[in-house]
Amino acid sequence: MQHKILIIEDEENIARVLQLEMEFEGYETDVAHTGTSGLIKYREGKFDLILLDLMLPEMHGLDVLKRIRATEQTTPVILLTAKSEVEDKVKGLDLGANDYVTKPFEIDELLARIRNTIRFSKQREKIAEQKDEHLLSYGHLSIHEHTREVVYFEKTIDLTPREYDLLLFLLKHPKQVLTREQILEAVWGFDYFGDTNVVDVYIRYIRQKLNSSNSTPIIQTVRGVGYVLKESPHET
Repeated sequence: MQHKILIIEDEENIARVLQLEMEFEGYETDVAHTGTSGLIKYREGKFDLILLDLMLPEMHGLDVLKRIRATEQTTPVILLTAKSEVEDKVKGLDLGANDYVTKPFEIDELLARIRNTIRFSKQREKIAEQKDEHLLSYGHLSIHEHTREVVYFEKTIDLTPREYDLLLFLLKHPKQVLTREQILEAVWGFDYFGDTNVVDVYIRYIRQKLNSSNSTPIIQTVRGVGYVLKESPHET
């Protein structure tokens, strides 16, 4: 996959050299020579990394960085700084820059920092995606299957293993009316021969633990049929 880099550098000769070196290494590039145009290109495109000079016309590099980080925290940013800009380096890192390179710099060092920063960023994205794969949510209720964490209205709920399995089954079928027999078969198993009232008992336990300021229980009774996970009685 070809990574795309945005170069925001006001010195055209430096910007051109950076662009040629990046493209020789196989990167796709875009270039802006002012802080304002750089921010516009960032907002209109999708980049795997931004090389950001600090001393820019129209808008200082730190102000560009502030606006980027006000939008999102994931796109890596490497600052291009002068030796005398120690305070700005610190401010840049505090504002969310991933790294900095001091001018004049060796292109090999810059390329190594770019590779390392992109690699680390992609690893974090992969970890985040793996976490999301195990996360189920509906309304204010969420369950992370990997950790078995249950959160309702931003409050962690402690459930027994059977209560967890029952709520997870309901969450996998939101807004679907499930009969007691369907719930028994899925949660207790095919060989369960007990009273179907056990479902009612466990639903009551779960409702008590999910008790919140929300006036309408998220697990609603469908009289004569079973139960449905639904936030509003009028929801379709």
